[in-house]
Amino acid sequence: MEPALIVALDVPTLAEMEKAVHRLPDSIEWYKVGLELFCADGPAVLEPLKKRNKKIFLDLKLHDIPRTVANAVKTAASHGVDLITVHAIGGRAMLEAAAGAARECIDPPKLVAVTTLTSLSQDDFKDLGIERSVSDQALALGKLAIDSGIDGLVTSAHEAGALRREFPQALLVTPGIRLPGGDVGDQKRIATPAFAIQQGATHLVVGRPILQADDPAAAAAAICSNIKGTL
Repeated sequence: MEPALIVALDVPTLAEMEKAVHRLPDSIEWYKVGLELFCADGPAVLEPLKKRNKKIFLDLKLHDIPRTVANAVKTAASHGVDLITVHAIGGRAMLEAAAGAARECIDPPKLVAVTTLTSLSQDDFKDLGIERSVSDQALALGKLAIDSGIDGLVTSAHEAGALRREFPQALLVTPGIRLPGGDVGDQKRIATPAFAIQQGATHLVVGRPILQADDPAAAAAAICSNIKGTL
């Protein structure tokens, strides 16, 4: 499977989202809708993307009691989303409930579990009382998620190689992707598209480097070129 570029629509309103999508080439197949945009306008933000026959990565990082997460997965699936995030740290019962709910849907979405946010470093782990290393935490939570029936994992590219070796069939979604020399923003564990692909990523999430570029279409094309040049 050729790695897919997912453009992260990290904008505050539906109007800004439609403006961003309009500036990008129709060849972009995947878009991510996250907390900020979904909280602003709710499921209505998904409709323009579905009308364009786009695939939707709904990145709400579900983390609650099992029944609540299961119901949220079913509701999200009813809106036609293709990929949904859950937090692996929600535990086995929650993960199994989410996976079971997805399987019951008429058009089942794929589920990917967040192991460790790419904004967190080892120092942040110390503050949280987590004694594992970032890589050990990713492997442990990755195994928990996959064993619970989750389709894949959201992970920094720096942990993707180890996860790919451990879980050869899993989807691996890597945020924090930047072209060489790009602004890192608030991410602490970034990687180039080439590095992420070499480590086994199946989906590369890119937001600000595209949306905040002077020419978003050209920025998206540069990243797509980098992806193809790596294959």
